[in-house]
Amino acid sequence: MGAVTPVPVRLGRPGRSGAAAHVAGSPPGNPPAPGMPLRGPLVDSFGRVHTDLRISVTDRCNLRCVYCMPEDGMKFLPPDRLLGFEEIARVARVARSLGVTSVRITGGEPLVRRGVVDLVARLAGIGFEDIALTTNGTGLGRLAAPLARAGLRRVNVSCDSLREERFARIRRRGDLRQVLESMDAAEESGLAPLKVNVVLVAGVNDDEVLDFAGFARNTGRIVRFIEYMPLDADASWRRDQVVPADLVLSRIGERWPVAPLDQGGDPAPATRYRFLDGSGEIGVVASVTRPFCGSCNRLRLTAEGSIRNCLFSDDELSVRQVLERGEDEALALLLRRAVWGKRAGHGMDQPGFVRPSRSMSMIGG
Repeated sequence: MGAVTPVPVRLGRPGRSGAAAHVAGSPPGNPPAPGMPLRGPLVDSFGRVHTDLRISVTDRCNLRCVYCMPEDGMKFLPPDRLLGFEEIARVARVARSLGVTSVRITGGEPLVRRGVVDLVARLAGIGFEDIALTTNGTGLGRLAAPLARAGLRRVNVSCDSLREERFARIRRRGDLRQVLESMDAAEESGLAPLKVNVVLVAGVNDDEVLDFAGFARNTGRIVRFIEYMPLDADASWRRDQVVPADLVLSRIGERWPVAPLDQGGDPAPATRYRFLDGSGEIGVVASVTRPFCGSCNRLRLTAEGSIRNCLFSDDELSVRQVLERGEDEALALLLRRAVWGKRAGHGMDQPGFVRPSRSMSMIGG
C-alpha cells in the first residue's frame, strides 16, 4: 500500500476545553473532540501523523531484568483479561484503514504467549508494509523460521551485556549463548536487518559500549543504545543512572569515527550513525536527554485492550466495549480521539513530571 497523504488540520495545543482534557476519560460514544478531523490519517492536534502501532500481547515475561521488573512480586493479568487474537486483528484492520502502515508486536515478552505465529499471519493478511517484533531472544531460536513464514519481517533482540556473568546478573534468568544463537536463527530465517537493543545503566553495563560497537562492526547487526527510562516496575529509576547518548557517541567516535545517516524524515526513535570505514552502523535512542516527541508517530495497544498515545502518559481509552458492539466506525473514532489527545511531549524535563503508573512491561514497548 502507498504512503498516506496528510490532510490539513488545525494545529496548536488543545485548551482546557479541548481534546486533551476531553479524551482522557470520555466514553467512545461521545461526539468528536473539538477540531478533530474525521477523515484522512490519524493526526494529533500538533500535526503529527501516526502510522506505527505497537501491539502488546502479554504483560508477562520469563526474565526479570533489573531495569524493568523486581525479581519477585510482579502481578500479571489473568489470561481471560487479554485481548484475543481476532480482537487484536480487528483493531489492526481499522488502524490500517486509517493509514497505519507498520505494526510491532511487543510485551512483556511476546513469545511467551501461545499462538503468536498465528497472530503474525493474521496481521500479514491485513496488508501492513512492515511487521516487526521485539523479544528477549530466549524463545526466538525455535520460532524464528515459523514467524518468518507467517509474515514477520524484522526482529529487535534485547541483549544488555556480552559477558555471561553480567548478563545473568542483569537478566536474573536466561542464558547469553541462547540469545546469541537466536540472533543467528533469526538471520538464517531472513529476519533482517537484525537490531540489538541495549539498555545502558550507569555503573552497571556502560563499560561495554565499545564491546557492543565492536559487536556491530563484526556481525553487521545494528546495535541500538537506549537511555534508561523511568518505566521500571519497582520505581527505582534515577536520572544519574542515565548514560547520555552523546557520551555513548563520543566514546565510540574516539575509537571508530561515525557520522549520522540520512534518515529521510523517518520518525523512528533511534538516530542512526554509520562507521566511516564502512563497517556497519549503530543507533541511539535518547528518550531522556534528546526527546524526539516532535516527530513521534506511534500509538500503543496494551495487552488488555487500552489505547495509549504515549509511553509516559496515563491517558487511556479501552477498545473492549467497542469491540463487543462490533462497530468498526466507533473503533475508528476511538483511535482518532486517542491520537488527537496526545500531548506535545512526555514532559520528563518539566518540574511537575509524574512517572506513569504502569511499567514498560505492562504497557508494551
